[in-house]
Amino acid sequence: SCLTSKMVFASSVFVKSFSSSSIAQGAIKNVAIVGGGQMGSGIAQISAAVGQSVVVVDLDQAKLDHSRKFITNSLARVAKKKHKEDAAAATKMVDDIVARISWTHSAEEAAATADLVVEAIVEDLEIKKSLFAKIDAAAPPSTILASNTSSLSIGDIAAATNRKDKFVGLHFFNPVPVMKLLEVVRTDLTDPEVFSSVNSWGQSLGKTTVPCKDTPGFVVNRLLVPFLFEAVRMVERGDATPQDVDVAMKLGAGHPMGPFELFDYIGHDTMDLIMQGWSGRYPEETLFRRSEAVRKLVAEGKLGKKTGE
Repeated sequence: SCLTSKMVFASSVFVKSFSSSSIAQGAIKNVAIVGGGQMGSGIAQISAAVGQSVVVVDLDQAKLDHSRKFITNSLARVAKKKHKEDAAAATKMVDDIVARISWTHSAEEAAATADLVVEAIVEDLEIKKSLFAKIDAAAPPSTILASNTSSLSIGDIAAATNRKDKFVGLHFFNPVPVMKLLEVVRTDLTDPEVFSSVNSWGQSLGKTTVPCKDTPGFVVNRLLVPFLFEAVRMVERGDATPQDVDVAMKLGAGHPMGPFELFDYIGHDTMDLIMQGWSGRYPEETLFRRSEAVRKLVAEGKLGKKTGE
């Protein structure tokens, strides 16, 4: 009817008069996070802290229990700083935020009511694709899907779904509540409005967002990973010791951690897995060559900090 068309026109003018960020915040209110590990729990915490309704999904009940504990403890530290002398206010702050989070085993169930689904599970392309195929089938058509992958191709993961236009990368950094950066990744098929919406959502969480193309490692890891492997190659050639390289980069380049400290912190297995993927896709790129020394350490089960090295 004429009245309906006038109302639709009026509402579209009204919506357009809003800034894009307020549209995005209006659109993304319910977030499902798949993966109850450190990354997933961190994303859940900061989303709930700004008023979002959050569901954390994990198949493992122990992971869900740990996620709840991890978030509660993390928020308690934040609340204690904010409400130094007022214990009641600190407790209320934690309780109010945790009340916005629920924990479940079913990704399909969580996706059914989500405006945005963020996946933060193991860095395995086939496992991610299998998960997203299920989520895609269960989620409403308007739901945006995102992967927190740090090294896999967003387009490759999105290929498992029928909504490649609503698929993005949201690469948070660990620990999520502390690290200010969020890489927002678009593929050639990502709808610009979807990209703008998730970018605004990221900013509403207090993050500084950097737009990235779907290229290996996006911005940070594309520069960081080859740099760390160059440090290994320098030591392999006998040009310097790991200790001296770390001291030199901390004092000479202002890095908070030296490359070997960081390599140990990330894990030799994780680093080797990233290079394995990149060198497989781009065999001609010498910067993506795997390191024999790192492969040997991984084979021996020496993975860095997580195995006590």
